[in-house]
This record gives sequence, structure tokens and C-alpha cells, in this order.
Amino acid sequence: MILLLLKRIGFMLFTMVVVSIILFLLLETGLTGDPATRVLGNFASDEQKEMWRDQHGYNQPTVVRYAKWLGNFATGNLGTSIRYKGPVKEVLLPRLWNTAILGFWTFAIMIPLSLILGVLSGMKEGSMLDRTISVFGILTTSVPEFASAVFFSALFVFGLKWLPGTSSMIGGFEFKQLILPAMVLVVYDFGYVARMTRASMAEVMTSQYIRSAVLKGLPYRRVILKHALRNALIAPFTVIMLQINWLLSGVIVVEFFFAYKGFGALLLEASLNNDIALLEACAMVAVVVAVSSQTIADIGYTFLNPRIRFS
Repeated sequence: MILLLLKRIGFMLFTMVVVSIILFLLLETGLTGDPATRVLGNFASDEQKEMWRDQHGYNQPTVVRYAKWLGNFATGNLGTSIRYKGPVKEVLLPRLWNTAILGFWTFAIMIPLSLILGVLSGMKEGSMLDRTISVFGILTTSVPEFASAVFFSALFVFGLKWLPGTSSMIGGFEFKQLILPAMVLVVYDFGYVARMTRASMAEVMTSQYIRSAVLKGLPYRRVILKHALRNALIAPFTVIMLQINWLLSGVIVVEFFFAYKGFGALLLEASLNNDIALLEACAMVAVVVAVSSQTIADIGYTFLNPRIRFS
């Protein structure tokens, strides 16, 4: 188990280094255009661009600049944002915290709901309950976030007037402003996890060891909770961990629509304003979260599946 953990951590660090090299080459070199032109604009003179390159160290060798950039990132020095006129770290951390709050409530509602309905659907494969849950899950997953955001806003903001239309939290944190963004994310992602859970549970229920346990006279509830459920949660566990990556970068539409000051909206702002330092920091944070969640998923998978643990 320790060897597996070391291998996963090593692979995680290797992936982060490779992605950081690609990111640096795309944003800090001329592969995708002159960085000085992206920051200063097309109407800046050659002298202004050259002065900007000299001030920011762009005349140094690429290897030297990458080593400095990676070292600064590892020590928490993420550079200065040209849009917010301040350290990237001070801008990024509050936005990450806001997205973490939104993600926590989304997962707190979506995961139990998806697992419970998915298990019930898989236990009664082909029943009316199974068909109802499956159709509802397919419908919700088929509707994109911006469409459901418009629908819920029309219903709860303009129609019933129960909820605010924006979630900017200008007057401080208000839980009421989290309801609509969380609702859109839950409705969109619920069907995918529920369908995966349903398929896994249906497969487990038709296995030989479940039939043997039932024929031996074991209580049906014990068969489900002790034998079927653990094996049925192997596939959904991996899917749920992957939803963390989706939530971090896939909330751009939701956060922008509801004016929610989160990580997704910050990533969009950095892209639109050619804020290189902020864009690099957001991209690297997304990579760290992606590889970390995948490592946790691999480790958790070994606990749920003994065949991998003992192989």
C-alpha cells in the first residue's frame, strides 16, 4: 500500500511538472503570440514592448525563466495581476474559497441524492421507479447549465420572486444567494452520477454471490447493505472524485450567469483580460486539484476493491 501511494504521488508530481512546462511554453513564450503584445495591446510601440519585456525578465533564456517561475509558484509567489493591480495570491485565494463553499453545498445535496436514487433504481431494474429515475436523470443531464439557469431564474426570481437573481454577495455572505447556483449544478450533475450508480448496482444485483446470499436465507437488508452496496459504490466513487475537476473549471457558466465571485469567473476574467500571471496561477491550481483528486480516487479505489489491494 505504501509503495502504491509513493507511485501515485510520484506520478502526480511528474504530471504537474509536464503540464507546467506546456503551460509556460504556451503563455510565456512566442508560441501563441508575443506576451508583451497580449498585455500592452496591439497599439503599443516596439519600444514600450521591449521595455516591458526587460522589466519582466523576458529577455532571459527560457530555461532560466521557467526555473524561476516554477520556483516562485512552489513557494507561493504567484506574481502580480495586471487587472487587479495586486498580488495574484490575494485575488485567487478568496475566489477559491467561494467556489469551495459552492462546491461543498452542491456535493452535500447531489451525492446523497444521486446515490440513494441510483441504488433504488438498480435494485428494482426495469420497474416503474427505475424508469422514472432514469428518464429524469437523462433529461437533467441533457439540459446545459445556462439553459437551466435561465429556467430557474425565470421561475424563482421573476415568477415566484422567492430568490435573488444574482449571487455577488456584495452585502456579505448570504446562504439564500447560493441556492440558485447550487440548484443548477445539482440538477445538471445529478443524472450522471445516479445513472452510473444505477448501472453498477444493477450489475451487482445479478451477480452469483448476491443470489447465493439470498438463497441462503440472509436478510435482504443485510445482503444489500453489507454485500451489494460496497461493490456497487466502486464505479460511482471514481466518478464522484472526477466531478471535483468538473466543478472547479466547469462552473464558469454558472458563476458568470449569477455574478458569483468564484474561481470559474476569475478564470474567465483572466482569459478575457490577458492577465498572464493570474491565468497561469488559475491553470496550475486546476492541475493540482485534478491530479490530487485522481490520486485520492486511485487510493480510495484500492480500499473498495480488495483485488487491486492484494495484487
